[in-house]
Amino acid sequence: MAICAGWLAGCTANREEIQFSDERALEPTNAPAPVLTAPPQPQRLEKDDLLKVEMAVYGYLLQRHFWDAGEYSAVFLRADDAEVAAVRQAFPDHLPPIKASSHAELRPGRTPVDKDTGKPAMVLSVDAPEPEGDTVAAIGRWYAGDAVTGFYTFDLKKNGADWVIENVK
Repeated sequence: MAICAGWLAGCTANREEIQFSDERALEPTNAPAPVLTAPPQPQRLEKDDLLKVEMAVYGYLLQRHFWDAGEYSAVFLRADDAEVAAVRQAFPDHLPPIKASSHAELRPGRTPVDKDTGKPAMVLSVDAPEPEGDTVAAIGRWYAGDAVTGFYTFDLKKNGADWVIENVK
């Protein structure tokens, strides 16, 4: 019994406070705060250059004749109204006609419909991510429902003030 009493007395006399690892993080330190840096922003095409790249790709896609079977009443571009107007001016007599996307009825997984005619339509789009120097890789897509969809990849190079398609895959 005496041994237990001595042992208990020793335990209370040498009481050491236990610190948990997460408590130390709350203590003030003199260490400098870590410097947070934002990841580098990818280089983007200037608006004029982006328009020229998109015009080159739309021009290529509009000459591919995806709609030769005659079942499409319109081609819609995923672009702003100014760009649609520029493409329409470059291809004034295109069949089917090029229309602003506000005239399209889009339904997931189904063929887009031309609101003006109620007939099937096709949507073209261009994605042009970051340039690498004086070149850019772009993706030109067509969509007329899940069964009629695809894309080409384009390598374009800046030639003076214009962008020229160098390679299509």
